[in-house]
Amino acid sequence: QVQLVESGGGLVQTGGSLRLSCAASGLTFSNCAMGWFRLAPGKDREFVAAITGGGESTYYSGSVKGRFTISRDNAKNTVYLQMNSLKPEDTAVYYCAARLGAYNAYSSQYKYWGQGTQVTVSS
Repeated sequence: QVQLVESGGGLVQTGGSLRLSCAASGLTFSNCAMGWFRLAPGKDREFVAAITGGGESTYYSGSVKGRFTISRDNAKNTVYLQMNSLKPEDTAVYYCAARLGAYNAYSSQYKYWGQGTQVTVSS
């Protein structure tokens, strides 16, 4: 049974930082591209970042590029999202997702999802 468990969300002021973690089990982690997506009230689910199975390549949405960093530790079956210079518009539930094979920015291409972690940025 595949499980993805996010942690690290919380309340932070504008300009602050948070580090999200997503621990995976039940799959061959290094064979999976991992993605972070977010869902804000009244908006569609949005791609945030993705990383290839070996960690050699990363991808970001334009809205977070330069502020967020995705990384992974395959020995720990964990993917991270370091979020710096947070803005109120970053407020959302953040989800990690896994898919076998190559990176993809479309949420429909990810088979496995975590339960989400709330990030709230106060102004």
